[in-house]
Amino acid sequence: MLKNYNPDVLSCLANLSNDEVFTPPELANAMLDTLPKELWQDENTTFLDPCCKSGVFLREIAKRLIAGLKDKIPDEQERINHICTKQLFGISITAMTGMLSRRSVYCSKHANGKYSMCTEFYDESGNIIFNETKHTFKNGKCTFCGAAEAEYGEKARKDLESHAYQFIHTLNAEEIFNMRFDVIIGNPPYQLSDGGGTGSSAMPIYQNFVTQAMKLNPRYLVMIIPSRWYAGGKGLDDFREMMLNNNHIRVLHDYFDSKLCFPGVDLSGGVCYFLWDRDNEGKCKVISTITNSETIQERYLLEENADTFIRFNRAVSIIQKIRALGEKPFDQIVSARKPFGLDSSIKLSEIGNQDMVYVYAYPKNGYLDKINIYNGKNAIPLYKVFIAKAYGERGDFPYLVLGKPFIGEPNTICSETYLMVGETTEKNIAENIISYIKTKFFRFLILQKKNTQNAAKNVYSFVPMQDFSKPLTDEFLYAKYNLSDEEIQFIESMVRPME
Repeated sequence: MLKNYNPDVLSCLANLSNDEVFTPPELANAMLDTLPKELWQDENTTFLDPCCKSGVFLREIAKRLIAGLKDKIPDEQERINHICTKQLFGISITAMTGMLSRRSVYCSKHANGKYSMCTEFYDESGNIIFNETKHTFKNGKCTFCGAAEAEYGEKARKDLESHAYQFIHTLNAEEIFNMRFDVIIGNPPYQLSDGGGTGSSAMPIYQNFVTQAMKLNPRYLVMIIPSRWYAGGKGLDDFREMMLNNNHIRVLHDYFDSKLCFPGVDLSGGVCYFLWDRDNEGKCKVISTITNSETIQERYLLEENADTFIRFNRAVSIIQKIRALGEKPFDQIVSARKPFGLDSSIKLSEIGNQDMVYVYAYPKNGYLDKINIYNGKNAIPLYKVFIAKAYGERGDFPYLVLGKPFIGEPNTICSETYLMVGETTEKNIAENIISYIKTKFFRFLILQKKNTQNAAKNVYSFVPMQDFSKPLTDEFLYAKYNLSDEEIQFIESMVRPME
C-alpha cells in the first residue's frame, strides 16, 4: 500500500530542539488560510518570514502565488522569477537553515545555482539571507534579547551557535531589506537558556519577534508561539498586557496540547497562532482546540472586568456566573513562594527534638531548629494545608491539574516545594479546604491559569472563597453557581477525580 507513497520532505524533518521547532506543511497552510484570499492574486503583495528554518512558509506562499497569478503573468518562468525576486523574502536563523530554506523555495541551496527555479538571482542567498549577528552585552546581558553573557558571550560559545537572531538584534529592522512588507509570517525560536536553576532555566524570546514585526507595521502579521504568554511572568508581563489589549488581533487559534500542531513535541502550556490585522480592529475569533474538539467564539481577548485571558471558550460563561456573586478570591489564603523562607536546598536533620519543627520538603522531609525560621512563625502552631507549588504539567487527559493537598499539623512547616493554604486553629477547617481543592470545580478553575507545571499563588485567582465550616462537593458548587448541564459536562470532561 505504501509503494507509491512520496511524503513531503518538510514533514519528515527532525526538530532542532523543543525551542526551535520546524513547522509542518499542514500547519503552515492553516496559518496562511487566516489571510485574505485576494492576496494570492496580487502581484504587488510582499511577504517576509523573519525566522526561516525550513522555508516552509515561503514555499507554500510561492505555490499559492504561482497559481493565483497565472492570469496576470501567463509565462510560468516570468511568473516564478517575479514571485521569487519581488514578493518573497526571508531571514534564516542559522546558515544551515538558510540553505535549507533556499532549497525549499528555490529548489537549490544556492539561489543562483544551476538548478534554481529562479533565473534572475546573481548571488547565492537570493532573498533568503543569513547575516551572522552578535549580541550586544551590557552589564552581563544582551541589550536586545536579554541573553546572559556568561551563556552566550564569545568566550562561552566559542564555535557554537550564538543565537543572536538578526531580526531582533537591530534597532532598524526595516533596513535589513530596505522595504516594507504586507505580510510577516513565521514560527520564531521560543526561548534561550538563562543559566539559572540546574541548567534547565530559560527565558522566552518569541515575544521579541512579535513586537519587532509589529514595529514594521505590516498589513498582516501571523505567528505561532507558545501559549505561556497568557499568564505572563518571566519577561512576558508587558507582552501579555499589550496582546490582551490589542484589538487588532482578529483570529486566535489556541491548542491546549502542542502535539496537535507539532507531532511529538510537548511544549508546556500549548501553542497558539494569531492573525493581527493592521487596518481592522474588533472582537477576536477565538478557536479553542482541546484533544481535537474545536469551539469558536467571537470575543475580546480581555473580557470585561477580567485581568487575564479566559482560555477555553466554554469556560467564559462559567467564570461569568462565578464572578457575578462578587466573592473574594481563594488566592488571598494562599501563601507566596517560600511561606517559611526556606528554599529547596535546606539541610534537615533526620532526628528531631522539642526545639525543632518537622519540615515537609523535597526530596526528603526532616527536622529544623526553630531559631532558623524567620518567616511564617505565626503559622507554626496552627493547622494548615500544604500543596505542591509545581505539578508535572497537567497530567494525562482528563487532567488532575494539581498535586494532592495534605494537612500540616501544628509544629510543621514546609520548604519552597509547597505552598501553604488557610492557617486555622481547627482541624476540620483544614479538612474542608482540602475537600474543596479536590473538587473538579476547583481544579477546573485552576486549569484556566495554569499553563505550565508551576502552580504559584496567582493560578488560584479565578477560584472563589467558600464557607469552610462544612465539606464541599462538586454537586453543591454546581448548584450554587447555577451551572447548566452543558457547563457541568465540560468541567467533568476536563478534570478527573482526585482519589
